[in-house]
Amino acid sequence: MTKIDIISGFVGAGKTTLIKKLLKEALQGEQVVLIENEFGEIGVDSGFLKEAGIEIREMNSGCICCSLVGDFGTSLQEVITTYHPQRILIEPSGVGKLSDVMKAVEDLPMKEEIRLNSAVAVVDASKCKMYIKNFGEFFLNQIAHAGTIVLSRTAGMAEEKLNQAVGLIRKENEKAVIITTPWDLLDGRDILQTLEQGNSLEKELLGQVCKDHEHDHDHQHDHGEHCGCGCHDHEHHHHGHDHDHGEHCGCGCHDHEHHHHHADEVFASWGKETHHGFTEEELQKILEQLEEEHTYGMVLRAKGMVAQSGSGDWLYFDYVPGEILIRTGRPDVTGKLCVIGAQLKPDALQALWGV
Repeated sequence: MTKIDIISGFVGAGKTTLIKKLLKEALQGEQVVLIENEFGEIGVDSGFLKEAGIEIREMNSGCICCSLVGDFGTSLQEVITTYHPQRILIEPSGVGKLSDVMKAVEDLPMKEEIRLNSAVAVVDASKCKMYIKNFGEFFLNQIAHAGTIVLSRTAGMAEEKLNQAVGLIRKENEKAVIITTPWDLLDGRDILQTLEQGNSLEKELLGQVCKDHEHDHDHQHDHGEHCGCGCHDHEHHHHGHDHDHGEHCGCGCHDHEHHHHHADEVFASWGKETHHGFTEEELQKILEQLEEEHTYGMVLRAKGMVAQSGSGDWLYFDYVPGEILIRTGRPDVTGKLCVIGAQLKPDALQALWGV
């Protein structure tokens, strides 16, 4: 029996960091396979996780629902047949819907061989309110369907702000276990144990997901709606709070009271492969400039790896608004840059990076 753990989370929440912690501290000795679904033209996460010796099957697609109903089942069957893993970690795109991934796992024909072990949402506690306001549909879906919610970036956070984040989450999901302790203080085994104890809630939520999808399927037959990208419009709820007052969602997609959005309608990505080298100072300056929304669009995440000028090392970088991480790492076959956000300005980004 292969356990399947879905580690979801909005872009930049810390999914990859959590997965690396679990692999290092809790899953050593287990046969683990990671399946990613990256949103963006160039998948860079495989570079970060190669060091852990994990086999990765990348599926680059703008619309997670399409990629899941298309090749997801085939990929999963292939992985199980080839590697016979004890556990499969699925890291969906940061702008995917957790309910879609859970439904895709439930729809697989190999019921005796697999078990949905946990459905997790990683949530950046410091940006919870802002993401609900701007990207409610995607952000809230992950929270609502998770059996365990792991808060990131809680170290040093004021208790009042942490309580506010927990309060917002509880409005969407009353039953999930919420991990609020900073990760550095926890052992990966404690986190894994908590995820697995939420198993009964996963079953309950999965039942609800299947009911919702059946209801939506009937609804489609009544109205003949279709998303135009090969996958039916699964949901027609959870569009965040601001549209109740006739306002648009702030991410370039107006008139969303009656529409279900797919990731590629709301979010954009810009990516490049490059042999260009950068110093750490140059990279820091570039990443700081991504805060300028009027110039580059609303950048939610940037990550990648580039050669370090004047050195044999490479620089791996990770950016979310207000936080920049740069570290040295091993060379990759070519440099990769990936920026994810809303209303991005590709020409300006290209000029900024000089590639």
